[in-house]
Amino acid sequence: MDSGTDVTPDAGAAIESKHDADSFTKVKSKKTQKRKREKDAADMDTEEPVASKRPQFPPISSDKLKGPDEMRKIAVPANRYTPLKENWLKIFTPIVENLQLQVRFNLKTRNVEIKTCKETQDIGSLTKATDFVRAFILGFQVEDALALIRLDELFLESFDVTDVKPLKGDHLSRAIGRIAGKGGKTKFTIENVTKTRIVLADTKVHILGSFQNIKMARTAICNLILGSPPSKVYGNIRVVASRTAERF
Repeated sequence: MDSGTDVTPDAGAAIESKHDADSFTKVKSKKTQKRKREKDAADMDTEEPVASKRPQFPPISSDKLKGPDEMRKIAVPANRYTPLKENWLKIFTPIVENLQLQVRFNLKTRNVEIKTCKETQDIGSLTKATDFVRAFILGFQVEDALALIRLDELFLESFDVTDVKPLKGDHLSRAIGRIAGKGGKTKFTIENVTKTRIVLADTKVHILGSFQNIKMARTAICNLILGSPPSKVYGNIRVVASRTAERF
């Protein structure tokens, strides 16, 4: 036998393993591929940004910004007809002269109608006028309701006594009496300490003031409805009011 053609088993196995190694390619792990993509993305970010063309729009005129004329209606109950008639000039003047709005009282539908016009400059004037008239209809004095037009941080909140606790009969009457106090003393005290205005209309409670002050007054009234004695409520609201004053 020719010795040149003989191949040992070990050498054959080595050759086969070499061929197998050449036939299989090494697969990169997912972490390596992810790092490579992040690196490519970072390289792309470092490149100079391409200048993009921004759309140019002409300025909008004030007439288009206001939009079409809007109108709000405030229903007037029967018990507020006489006060509305007596104070109509005080209500009419600030709405027309200061807010440049149109206002009228519709005798058929018995609504106060407020409408914007060409002279109206501020978009929020209609909302201010509506809040002002609504506050007067709920029972607030015209001078107190005017603050809604002059100041931006005033709000109007209403809730029912039965929303706090479902009371009926004499229990409901006693709860309303605790809120008002003898001769209105408790209500006046809460108003002065919390710097708000409160109107009691049957079982409805209306509060006019800033957000923080309304919160203090509402908490005091809810405590009275739940049965707390007025002396304890006075102490609580005075502590809270003093803390708020120190904070600001």
